[in-house]
Amino acid sequence: METKSILNRISSGSLVLQIAIGIVLAVVLSQVSPGTAQKSMLFGNLFVQALKAVAPVLVLLLVASAIANRKASHTAQMRPIILMYLVGTMLAALLAVGMSTVFPTTLVLQVPDAVVNAPQGISEVLNTMLLKLVDNPVNAVLTGNFIGILVWGVALGIVLHHASDTTRQMLQDLADGITQIVRIVIRFAPLGIFGLVAGNLAESGLSVLGGYVQILTVLIGAMIIVALLINPAIVWFMTRRNPYPLVFTALRESGITAFFTRSSAANIPVNLALCERLNLEKDTYSMSIPLGATINMGGAAITITVLTLAAVNTLGIQVDLATAFLLSVVAALSACGASGVAGGSLLLIPLACSLFGISNDIAMQVVAVGFVISILQDSAETALNSSTDVVFTAAVASKD
Repeated sequence: METKSILNRISSGSLVLQIAIGIVLAVVLSQVSPGTAQKSMLFGNLFVQALKAVAPVLVLLLVASAIANRKASHTAQMRPIILMYLVGTMLAALLAVGMSTVFPTTLVLQVPDAVVNAPQGISEVLNTMLLKLVDNPVNAVLTGNFIGILVWGVALGIVLHHASDTTRQMLQDLADGITQIVRIVIRFAPLGIFGLVAGNLAESGLSVLGGYVQILTVLIGAMIIVALLINPAIVWFMTRRNPYPLVFTALRESGITAFFTRSSAANIPVNLALCERLNLEKDTYSMSIPLGATINMGGAAITITVLTLAAVNTLGIQVDLATAFLLSVVAALSACGASGVAGGSLLLIPLACSLFGISNDIAMQVVAVGFVISILQDSAETALNSSTDVVFTAAVASKD
């Protein structure tokens, strides 16, 4: 009975702690028994394969369900808040492109012998994207064509928006069901990450950790710049007042909680209570805070952009200015659909990678790298996203 109780605690315990333990054990194993560490790579490969299997269906159903069940806003103040959400997310993506250019990073990836079809400039990128837009939906899911999946998700959501309540509820139930499956897969992240880290360390040595530290530094550095420079600039533009008292309050009372919960949705009650203490209009923040937990995803845009460009640098693909801007737009729009799922921003990396002709197999390895650094990356990302919800809401709701 005591053993069963211990196992239950492990299975329901902190995923962050379990991933941290898995990484430590992987480092130890790679140094003590490299042969065994390389064999444990099987666990990592199984984890990556599970992600590859569930991600296309997840994106399709989440997008379709979100659009089919959307509700119209009844408050005039929501329009500037939504605009701030979108502008903030786009600026975060552009900053990530700049940071990745100034501090280029590479990853340790298993690249097959086949030559990567790298696009030669923006025209080829747009041509490839247009062809993927009209892909067969079944083929898009089977081949991991996330651009085609996104288009079909939007189309289904639009045509089913006026369907019966039963149909829309069924779509929502399917999306919830796939989300539960994703959560089950994520529970195996410690074991998968253990295998990936142990195998990579055994093969490449401890030097591989340097790449993780560098890319994590770029990610968190960009998020800090957004929180302390870009967000205050947007708030000042809206209010013409010193934004930092509000920014620091939101970071302290919302960001710290979100850092440990790692869930914008779970932090909604905290944000609502903070808005009440800030004396904001309830009719505004009661809508903007839940909406922000869905579409205000500057941290996710940074994650998608930085990790995608790390894969691009690893494969030696040249990126021109126009293509980099297109990546920022795709990352910003994709980030708006990354909410509600553990590791949601990571699962949308293949969509951005597809712009550069990077195969789904390689893109999912980048996703796995994201889970390795998610101990800090996901926490910082959630803290930025959730605290920004309060900052932008207060900028509009208290402007008058």
